[in-house]
Amino acid sequence: MVRANGAVSLRELARVVQTSEVTVRRDVRALEAEGLLDRRHGGAVLPGGFTRESGFPQKSHLATAEKTAIADVAANLVEEGEAIVVGAGTTTQELARRLARVPGLTVVTNSLLVAQALAHANRVEVVMTGGTLRGSNYALVGSGAEQSLQGLRVSRAFLSGSGLTAERGLSTSNMLSASVDRALVQAAAEVVVLADHTKLGTDTMFQTVPTDVITRLVTDEPPPHDERAASELQALADQGVQIAVAGTGQGAAAGEQLPPGVRGRREMPLPVQRGGRMPAAGQFRGSGPGLGAEPLERTARVADLRRR
Repeated sequence: MVRANGAVSLRELARVVQTSEVTVRRDVRALEAEGLLDRRHGGAVLPGGFTRESGFPQKSHLATAEKTAIADVAANLVEEGEAIVVGAGTTTQELARRLARVPGLTVVTNSLLVAQALAHANRVEVVMTGGTLRGSNYALVGSGAEQSLQGLRVSRAFLSGSGLTAERGLSTSNMLSASVDRALVQAAAEVVVLADHTKLGTDTMFQTVPTDVITRLVTDEPPPHDERAASELQALADQGVQIAVAGTGQGAAAGEQLPPGVRGRREMPLPVQRGGRMPAAGQFRGSGPGLGAEPLERTARVADLRRR
């Protein structure tokens, strides 16, 4: 499966072979010892270190349920009449499919796949950057793309990437893609990162968004034994990133299935005061940027993820 797709999640492996993630993790560790693959927290990839990047066909088959749930939650952040930017990626493509239902929306993007998903939306205006087409992810990159973003100002940027750590923030394996993503960030008042649990704790070559610039992270619930992802979520929360955890359970509405220990109103992300720690249960009351003037009550204990 790794040879066919470039990468695969432990959840998906366990489902396909009908066994537990504990068993799969043990087997993946043995395969890594033989040099057949590289482990990444939450999954495995072909050997190749920091420089290798999977193409779109490989990425589109990885963590599909998680990406769908993340897109559902992220779409709820977008309001009628907004102007936003959406970067390239399989998760942002899922988001774009849901944005087609938001009237009066203006979407600026360098992704052909995002533009295609919105092409037939009657009340959504799509603005594409210039640039050179990068075939592996169907994105426009280069100086043309970056120059077309100069002077632009929108409310939010929705970005994905190859890895996310509390130390470096969001990163990607390609220099040209990273440069355009940085230009997209410069155009936005706030930055929303869409990253499934397989990207938490993964560090790649080129930084795109430093942690202190990330306003929100929309992710899925890490597997019970994925201490690395849980620790990374806590570290991101400690640095002031607001975290929303999307549920992937069948029949659950997006954003309603939160991990044990993460409590609060489920339709919105968990606000965290920038530069401070997560508030104790029942102590936080406030409103985050872009969430409207009406205060929201949200409580969370991301630290409980680590104890799991």
